[in-house]
Amino acid sequence: MTPLAPPRIPFLAAAFDHRFARRLPGESGPPRQPRQVYGACWSDVPPTPVAEPRLLAWSDDLAATLGLAPPDEAPDIAEVLAGNRLLPGMRPIAACYGGHQFGQWAGQLGDGRAIVLGDLAAPDGARWELQLKGAGLTPYSRRADGRAVLRSSLREFVCSEAMHHLGVPTTRALALVATGEPVVRDMFYDGRPEREPGAVVTRVAPSFVRFGNFEIFAARGDHERLRLLADYVIEQHFPEIDAADPARYAAWFAEVARRTAALMAHWLRVGFVHGVMNTDNLSILGQTIDYGPFGWLDVFDPDFTPNTTDRGGRYAYAQQPGVALWNLQRLAEALAPLLDRPAATAVAGALDGFAGVFAAEWKRQALAKIGLIAADDGEDELTARLLGILTLTEVDTTRFFRALMAVDPAHLPAAGLPAPLLAACYAPDALPAAFVFRLRDWLAAYAARINADGVSDAERRARMATANPRIIPRNYLLQLAIDAAAEGDVAPLSRLLDAIRDPYGDGPDDDPMTALRPEWARHAPGCSALSCSS
Repeated sequence: MTPLAPPRIPFLAAAFDHRFARRLPGESGPPRQPRQVYGACWSDVPPTPVAEPRLLAWSDDLAATLGLAPPDEAPDIAEVLAGNRLLPGMRPIAACYGGHQFGQWAGQLGDGRAIVLGDLAAPDGARWELQLKGAGLTPYSRRADGRAVLRSSLREFVCSEAMHHLGVPTTRALALVATGEPVVRDMFYDGRPEREPGAVVTRVAPSFVRFGNFEIFAARGDHERLRLLADYVIEQHFPEIDAADPARYAAWFAEVARRTAALMAHWLRVGFVHGVMNTDNLSILGQTIDYGPFGWLDVFDPDFTPNTTDRGGRYAYAQQPGVALWNLQRLAEALAPLLDRPAATAVAGALDGFAGVFAAEWKRQALAKIGLIAADDGEDELTARLLGILTLTEVDTTRFFRALMAVDPAHLPAAGLPAPLLAACYAPDALPAAFVFRLRDWLAAYAARINADGVSDAERRARMATANPRIIPRNYLLQLAIDAAAEGDVAPLSRLLDAIRDPYGDGPDDDPMTALRPEWARHAPGCSALSCSS
């Protein structure tokens, strides 16, 4: 008999703790005065209350994981998750960290508008931290106001939950709360600031420590706190590593590198572009963190970046694995004071091996996208050829791979392409001859490979169905939900959330959630280009 799940408790009755604040050194200087913070991993900082908090969205899927009941007392919960009140055991803090931004050392950054309330134990014993993003000024706010706008908060809420259901390691989001207060933002830094609705998103993760947490202490020569932080992270979040082993730092770094390589392969698989992969935006746990100006591939384009600030394409879709390695190199440099010669050699080996780890993981996931299994080492020419062909015209990335599931590559039409593949093209009646010719040639090679590998059509489709989502939170769908929510209508947001919670399931061909990007969204703000202004 399956044991009964423990009863879910009301959020307002949850028992909070704060291991990070209890175990690591912090400080209690002026909480809302921007300043340089030395000798501390965190700063005490109370959230700044807002005028009219209102719960806009709630992830009951995540709540169930945390053992929390649905929000029957929504107004009271909104008060807590907007920062207007605290529950017993909560100790709001902001973390101190630095980072390299667009390849340049930026010095102290820190949680400029994010405040961790504490952590709580889930029914399975795992502990999760709750963080409010947009909850007001902290010592790390620099010249900002500590707030967040509805558009960025809604995007983060939806995308973090979508990534979880897509099977991509990620931080989560529990709630989205409107503040009832406007926030002034210059969205494209063009000298035309506007008032926008404010919001707070409740982010949830085992830890929000990122590469930059270690960089700041290394940059300041504060090796004591560097070691304390590293030992804490290993003990709390990498239990497979012996915390007393002198070689623990090298073993830990190798695992961080492995997780990061796997994460990059996942991003490429689903067509996700982070947009701002600074070292302060990479999680030490190998999870997607800090959903800023992210985007999804509509048209397959290796050079696509959604970030208007990234004019050189440093963080473009195809550049992400290389940037991850560059960031890991910066982390290795930060950890150098903790490493003896054998450990330093092992860390260098992990960096040298990153490309191979990523290549193997990407090969596995890329072959799954076409229903095959990697049989040997090395790059798979079949998938590389296909991706090159997709750049010859405007092909919707998500629709193409789902359409390929419905195609029998051994029985092609006498001319042209199968109808399902045509339906994934933005101009099916005006396709370049080279695209049609090369794709037909590829389909023939694909059919031969399937036959040589002895893969049945059912096996092929089953593998593809678990690797290729039917639904992603498309950029224009997010913008439609933002526009509606700004007018008080959360129905489009609710429909989008329902859809992204079953991204691999079957659905009707005319599902609006899977439609090609409309022409109006080609160059529309929020659909094709975003900024870091949020």
